Amino acid sequence: MEESMMPSISSSSNSRYDEGRDVMEARLEDLCKIGLGLGDNLFASAMKLFRESKHILLANMSSIGSGSPEEIERLWLASVLYSVKKLGQESGKNEEFTLSRILRASKLNFTDFFKEMPQFFLKVGPILSNLYGADWEKRLEVKELQANFVHLSLLSKSYKRAFGEFFLRSEPNSGRGAVFSATTGCMSGYYRFGWLLFLALRIHAFSSFKDLVTSTNGLVSVLGILFLHVPAHYRNFSLHDSAGFVRRNGKGVDLLASLCNSYDTSEDDLRKTMEKTNGLIVDILKKKPRLASGYKTANLENINTEGLTYFEDLMEESSLSSSIAILEKDYVDAVHNRCELDERMFVNDEHSLLGSGSQSGDSTNTCAAKRKFGVIASPTKNITSPLSPPRSPIASSANGSLLGANLKMLQTPVSTAMTTAKWLRTVISPLPSKPSAELKRFFSVCDRDLTNDVTRRAHIILEAIFPRNSLGERMSRSMHSSNLMDTIWAEQRRMEALKLYYRVLEAICTAEAQLLHASNLNSLLTNERFHRCMLACSAELVLATHKAITMMFPVVVERSGITAFDLSKVIESFIRHEDSLPRELRRHLNHLEERLLESMVWEKGSSMYNSLIIARPKLAADINRLGLLADPMPSLDTVATNNNIAFGSLPPMPSLQKHESLAGQNGDIRSPKRVCSDSRNVMVERSSFTSPVKERLLAFNGQKSRLPPPLQSAFASPQRPNPGGSGETCAETGTNVFFSKIVKLTAVRINGLVERLKLSQQVRETVYCFVQQILSQRTTLFFNRHIDMIILCSLYGVAKISKLTLTFKEIINNYRKQPHCKPQVFRSVFVDWSTARRNGRTGQEYVDIVAFYNEIFIPSVKPLLVELGPCGTTLKSNLIPEAKNNSEGTLSPPTCPCPGSPRMSSFPSLPDISPKKVSAAHNVYVSPLRSSKMEVLISNGSRSYYACVGESTHAYQSPSKDLTAINNRINGKKVNSRLNFDDVGLVSDSQVLGSLYPPNDNATESSSATATAAALTSMVKSEQPESES
Repeated sequence: MEESMMPSISSSSNSRYDEGRDVMEARLEDLCKIGLGLGDNLFASAMKLFRESKHILLANMSSIGSGSPEEIERLWLASVLYSVKKLGQESGKNEEFTLSRILRASKLNFTDFFKEMPQFFLKVGPILSNLYGADWEKRLEVKELQANFVHLSLLSKSYKRAFGEFFLRSEPNSGRGAVFSATTGCMSGYYRFGWLLFLALRIHAFSSFKDLVTSTNGLVSVLGILFLHVPAHYRNFSLHDSAGFVRRNGKGVDLLASLCNSYDTSEDDLRKTMEKTNGLIVDILKKKPRLASGYKTANLENINTEGLTYFEDLMEESSLSSSIAILEKDYVDAVHNRCELDERMFVNDEHSLLGSGSQSGDSTNTCAAKRKFGVIASPTKNITSPLSPPRSPIASSANGSLLGANLKMLQTPVSTAMTTAKWLRTVISPLPSKPSAELKRFFSVCDRDLTNDVTRRAHIILEAIFPRNSLGERMSRSMHSSNLMDTIWAEQRRMEALKLYYRVLEAICTAEAQLLHASNLNSLLTNERFHRCMLACSAELVLATHKAITMMFPVVVERSGITAFDLSKVIESFIRHEDSLPRELRRHLNHLEERLLESMVWEKGSSMYNSLIIARPKLAADINRLGLLADPMPSLDTVATNNNIAFGSLPPMPSLQKHESLAGQNGDIRSPKRVCSDSRNVMVERSSFTSPVKERLLAFNGQKSRLPPPLQSAFASPQRPNPGGSGETCAETGTNVFFSKIVKLTAVRINGLVERLKLSQQVRETVYCFVQQILSQRTTLFFNRHIDMIILCSLYGVAKISKLTLTFKEIINNYRKQPHCKPQVFRSVFVDWSTARRNGRTGQEYVDIVAFYNEIFIPSVKPLLVELGPCGTTLKSNLIPEAKNNSEGTLSPPTCPCPGSPRMSSFPSLPDISPKKVSAAHNVYVSPLRSSKMEVLISNGSRSYYACVGESTHAYQSPSKDLTAINNRINGKKVNSRLNFDDVGLVSDSQVLGSLYPPNDNATESSSATATAAALTSMVKSEQPESES
């Protein structure tokens, strides 16, 4: 029986690699001395690291990467050289030793390198720690490097598309049909000049904070410079014909206002950035600036030149080559070997170095949506409501598109970031930077006035997240002007986070007071951990909006002194209490919560273990043996001291340490095990710290969850009795809520994988039931691991016991196609060999998932797995009983007959909320509408007035007429006119918002508001993104 549960491992011999050990070292020597020209010291360091790690390479050759052994070897050598370059002391002596050169010499590309890089550092981490210190990962700056690469990929594609829209694709005398090239012709000179000027702006003006929004502002300013100086006969449009240009007071086209209207930038920010760009032209190219208003040229005709600067010979063909050469030299001199990316490659058509496919993931925070690069322009949307639908190209052209209907408005990561930044700029920035009168009232009615405490804490935590000075030692080399830009940037982000924090905090206090029928929220408002989570979440949303390279998640968690488990408790509150939150930020929080639940809360040092050790005392031995408990949360004074934060005029928090030591009131900083009998606050039922994931599933199941206590109990001391009754401690209540989120998330993952594998519903039910049992009875298997590891092993185990012809390779290959796939899930699984029953090895290491399954998983779950399918019986009769009709005529859910185990719930009815592609030839998608939203939004007497899924756009008209029109559009056929919604009487955004978020509405209604609004405004959603290639 045991043999049949285990997958066979390929026994392919590594003999040729054993024989080729010296050959591999010889290839490394050739790469270092011939390919890169490294000195003896660097070569010796590289060889030392390779020799200490090559046994890992040889032992894991089949599980590293997906290419040939030769390609895997080159990836390994490139990772070794990059590590030595970043961590060694001799790297500064060779200015040409950059990652770009390493990959060129190794015949690799950035896409493949970033894809396989995590595996190298995960396996070689202990060796790097011994050689270079425990902080090696921070010094490598791998995440920042990948984010920079992704941002530049997005910006370069946007720049190329925008340049092609503004200017001719070829020389005027070569024909309009010629294909645009970045390397030939005069137009390529203008194109290259613009990109090099943009790089100079990033280096000299933006310095450390090269976030996507700031970089986009810089790119738009460069487009403005090109707009003014590229000869007018190269333009792809006419100022007279393009109705989208903004004109004021009859003085001609307002260039800055037109650019801002098209790209959702701030006119003040764009004007300041353009001044910096003009300054660089003066400083680097030595061009003499002139007031455009006093200069007459064909380029400036019909343009309002007030406040603009013009350079007379900037784009003259005679000086263009020399200007490009000067910018090239400035770039090389400025970056030396400090920039691992040769950022010029993005306009050099170096496809072999860039790699194919888009880079996505956590570093860019695209909310797990696989998007392709497109144009930089975005629709001008009304951001007063997150439900505002994107405007059509024609509507957009009438409201500021520079090129009218010729410019196709597509939603891209760049345009989405600019639209979200517009919400932050127009909705949050105008708010006061101090607590409102209503919020101060909540502070004052507590046991003591908490206003000074709250403001002092906010000052310290946000100062730690957004330092006033340079971010760490690596930024100390920036120029004075760049440091000034950094300081201004940090101050702006800090104020945005502070204002968002006060806004959401007031909404939460109002809701809590209504539920508790009391204004005294002392237990919540004196909770230190709660406030830090709120501040961290506010800062994370600000950073997610701007997409800063140097400050990616989980930096807000680390700098605020909390854990991932703490942050997960406030995510739903932010989504529910900030109605204006844009769709992308809601998606970001949902994606962030999934990331927390799937792995981060299970990592060492998570405060989840501090609660689990109380809720499940039997797990205490394993938790302590593995050292999983979180350290005490640092005090505010410690945070301030570590970050050199001056308090200024802010008064100290009165009796701070006294209140911090009171368990159940301030997050219990010192210990999670303190007992507190304070139960003076009355608890009422409410969905407080449920997750958007859980809400989504419950809503589609038509279930009402067991409602947890108010938000303040989520942050109470773990041993504090739950005043809601049932004899549970707060730790037990919180753990049950947390486990329910995990179960719901695993249901979504299991369903997607089972559907992809085309397995039966019985298998899906069995795997779901099995994972629930593991979570309940073998919880330690989740410790220090990703939940997908348990799902993959469970699926294979059920397949084996069910006698299905399904291999582990098939499971992994299909898992690779899932949007949430992470290669480390099946390549690097944490193993503590002290728990292995049949292995003589000791210590801890990372192995592939097959080894984990055979050595750890099966010995632990074998009794549970045997119970699922006893020998000689069928799966259907012994595992999942057939669903039977109950007295009401509905099907009763099956249950898992696991003797001695708690009753496991049946597989939930998962929502089908993902847009489905309905055309093979066009990127057209249909998003289903939730029936519950339909009932809320549309009364029985007014259904015929709305264009909804399954209903006609006209009252009492056959839907076939509308479907015919839609099909004609999908199939590319011309129709006489588009669907006419003029007489339908569609509700406004405010009405939709009011219907979706009625007063005291259940929290489950908020999770899919965006999808519902999209379905209401349009039955189909069409996108035409640019190709990734």
